[in-house]
Amino acid sequence: MASSGAPTLRQQRLGFELRKLRENAGLSSTAAASLVGVNQAHMSRIEAGRYAVSAERVRLFARAYTCTDQDLIDALAGMTGRRVRGWWEEYRDILPAGALDLAELEHHSSAMRIASVIHIPGLLQTADHARALFLGVFPPLTPPEVEHRVSHRIKRQAVLYPEQSVQLSAVVHEAALRMGVGGPAVARLQYKHLIEMSARESITVRVIPFGAGTFPGSGQPIVYFSGPVTQLDTVQLDTDHGSEFLDSTAHLAKYRMVLDRLDSCALGPAESRDLIARIEQDI
Repeated sequence: MASSGAPTLRQQRLGFELRKLRENAGLSSTAAASLVGVNQAHMSRIEAGRYAVSAERVRLFARAYTCTDQDLIDALAGMTGRRVRGWWEEYRDILPAGALDLAELEHHSSAMRIASVIHIPGLLQTADHARALFLGVFPPLTPPEVEHRVSHRIKRQAVLYPEQSVQLSAVVHEAALRMGVGGPAVARLQYKHLIEMSARESITVRVIPFGAGTFPGSGQPIVYFSGPVTQLDTVQLDTDHGSEFLDSTAHLAKYRMVLDRLDSCALGPAESRDLIARIEQDI
């Protein structure tokens, strides 16, 4: 069953992981295709994420590649089938593909770790705060473009609520809090929202104060998505040219260490809420 349209990030990841299993087994694409009973062109489309595969076919691949990691096999089988039309699909052809990939990653993630120096993480922004940010981008967005981005950002936040309630750990620098985005009224509501969200059992917000000194990863927002198994984790970096997604073993290990270091620089949750409250009083 062929996939319709361009493959999503999730479909591409499944194909990549199947290719990695094949290469680890020392098999060429042609040899592997023969083992599982497909032609080489079909195999190439599967590994590119352009052809949907069943859970049974994934398990067949795993046996052919002598993979014995049952947790990984089960996780890959869980990624099969046709593209799930999540709510984010309504924004296809309206927003950049990276925005849809981000929403899909959040939807399927079991936990997220976020670090941001310049901005409050999107999952913790109020609509007015997000709107003020989008009104300031360059080149300027049209009013409908701004509202599409705001509504997409707010809908992403559904993962934080009881029906799904992904575990979220966010480290934010004091600089992001003192930006005063949108003016005093917008900023005050944003601070109150941060304090309220940080009191939820599934959410931890910690602040790195100005006095913490230097630390790694200070110039770039980082999001670490936990998959069903560690091998399927993903890192997202926010760049001027859009989202960059990383999933190599080396990258995952690097950013886990970076996030651990950032955690060590941050105040505890209660102290962080106190600091946010003091900043609210200062404006």
